Amino acid sequence: MASKKITIEQTGSALRRSPDQRKTLIGLGLNKMHKVRVLDDTSSIRGMINKVSHLVKIVDGE
Repeated sequence: MASKKITIEQTGSALRRSPDQRKTLIGLGLNKMHKVRVLDDTSSIRGMINKVSHLVKIVDGE
C-alpha cells in the first residue's frame, strides 16, 4: 500500500525566528525561500508543519 505524500513550500524566511523554528524548517528539509519538498503525510510531519505554519504553504496533498 502506497503511503500518502504531502508537498510543502517554504514561503517565509527563517531570519529573525526562534532557533526551534529554524531547526524545524531544517528538519522538514527546507532552508531556502521557495524550496519545495515532497514528504510522507505522517502525524509527526503534520505537527512540524503546524509549528511553522506561518512560514510554509501546503501545495498538494491536503
